[in-house]
Amino acid sequence: MPSSLPEIDLESGSETSKRAALYLRISKADGQQTEENQRRELREFLQKEGYELAGEYVDHESGRKGRKEREAFDEMFEAAENREFDVLVFWSLDRFSREGIRKTISYLQQLEALGVGFRSYTEPYLNTENELVSHILLAVMSYFAEYEAKKISRRTKAGLERAREEGKQIGRPSKFDEHEEDLKAMLEDDLSKAEMKRRTGLAYNTVKKYIRRIEDES
Repeated sequence: MPSSLPEIDLESGSETSKRAALYLRISKADGQQTEENQRRELREFLQKEGYELAGEYVDHESGRKGRKEREAFDEMFEAAENREFDVLVFWSLDRFSREGIRKTISYLQQLEALGVGFRSYTEPYLNTENELVSHILLAVMSYFAEYEAKKISRRTKAGLERAREEGKQIGRPSKFDEHEEDLKAMLEDDLSKAEMKRRTGLAYNTVKKYIRRIEDES
C-alpha cells in the first residue's frame, strides 16, 4: 500500500516527523503477550517509520468494554481531541477494540474526523497515512460492518421463524402460561375466584380473564 509523502519543514527544507501515540491493550487470556513485548516492538516500529513518540496508553481491560470502561482508551481519545498526536498505532485491530465491527468502525471514524490517522502493527493494510487510502479503507470497512449487521439480523429472524414453526416458546413465558396449570387444578377443586386470587397473587380481574380463557379453550 502506498504511503503518504513526508511532511517538509518549509523554512529548513528538512522532513518533520509525525507525532504518534501507542495504544496497548494486554489480554489476560493471552499468556504469551506481555505489556513489555508490545511496547518494545511498537517503539521499534515508530523509530523505524520515523515517528515521534507522543504518548502511550495501556489498558488491561477486556476489549469488549466501551470507551468509558477503559481508562487508557478514554484518555487516548481525549488526547486525540486535543490534537496531541497525529497517528495512533496499535498492535492489531482486536487489541484496539472487540466491541463488534460496527462499534470499532465508529471509533476509527471518530479518529478520522479528529484528523488523526491510525496504523495496525500486525495488519499493514490498516494504514490511513494516505488520505485517499484512508477514505477507501473506512468506506470498505463500513460497508462490511453494515453487511455483517444485516446478515446477523437475517439469521436472527430466520431462527425465530423456525422456532415458531416448531412450536417453541419465543421469549419469556406469559403470566397465563405460568399460572395455567395451577388455575386448572383449582377449577377442578371448585375453588372460588377469590381463593384463586389469594393463592396465585394475581389480581381478581386477571383471575376472571384467565378462567374465561381456560374455559373457552376447553
